[in-house]
Amino acid sequence: MKDIKRGIIQKEGNSMITIEPISHEDLTALNGLYEELMGVSGSLSRMNTVYDHIAANSQYRLLGAKCDGELAGSITCILCWDLVGDCRPFMLIENVVVSSRFRRLGIGNRLMEHAEHIARSYECTCTMLISGSQRTEAHRFYEALGYTVDVKGFKKML
Repeated sequence: MKDIKRGIIQKEGNSMITIEPISHEDLTALNGLYEELMGVSGSLSRMNTVYDHIAANSQYRLLGAKCDGELAGSITCILCWDLVGDCRPFMLIENVVVSSRFRRLGIGNRLMEHAEHIARSYECTCTMLISGSQRTEAHRFYEALGYTVDVKGFKKML
């Protein structure tokens, strides 16, 4: 595997922050983060089943940011191979969340930096993400990281 498995331990104030793959043991805490992001709780049994599929798929990276060992944020990175141009992949970024208890510690920046590091290691042309139109604080965060609004996203609920 080209990318690093575990992020460098970084001290932020008095806290130790690590970026590492999400494990089965993290799923309860991850469900809590997703509930904070989406406003609804998921099924832990279903999460365990889907986690096994994600963990077995080398195109996925499900990363967690831990602050002193507690899951404080996460990001899902998906490598997408492309047949356009020079056939380089791109990366989709999904479900970026940092608990409100841990915001303003640089955790979101570290998660995004780690995702971009992985994307560069695969020579991706770009990273892409979508964000709900009501999440204006998140939009400012992404723009501060250099992301631009240059496409219009569409979705159809099934």
